[in-house]
Amino acid sequence: MSVAFTKEESAETASETLLPDRPVSPHPNLVTEAGLKALELQLQHARQAYDATSTIEDVNERRRQAASPLRDLRYFAERIRTAQVVPDPPSIDTVAFGSTVTFSRDDGRVQKYRIVGEDEADPKGGTISYVSPVAGKLIGKAVGDVVSVGDQELEIIAIE
Repeated sequence: MSVAFTKEESAETASETLLPDRPVSPHPNLVTEAGLKALELQLQHARQAYDATSTIEDVNERRRQAASPLRDLRYFAERIRTAQVVPDPPSIDTVAFGSTVTFSRDDGRVQKYRIVGEDEADPKGGTISYVSPVAGKLIGKAVGDVVSVGDQELEIIAIE
């Protein structure tokens, strides 16, 4: 029977439903307790979005609508599987994963960030990834230390 008379999807339609996996960082998947909970919530949302596609009758449309939630399911399941929960730092003497650090820049701006895992980083929300250049320079330093990041110098003024 000719393909023109079947309900099978075309190669073009099939390729639309196969989204590439979201990139996974090569760095260890360090997370805070809150970060792990956020990953679990995102996995739950992806599962709900995927489950919602099951009511779509047209098989091609269902596959198209399911592609993104399915990709997210794979990503968040992998991130949860590889998560390494790091407890809060035992001390505020030096900057560490999970620390909240306040620093001043050369231009007079004062900024405050908590150093967290890659998936939980949100600079506008006050968190930066431990693999970011700024965090990399701050980790291990103490109040009063000055670090250079690019053409800026940052002075640590508080660690929480």
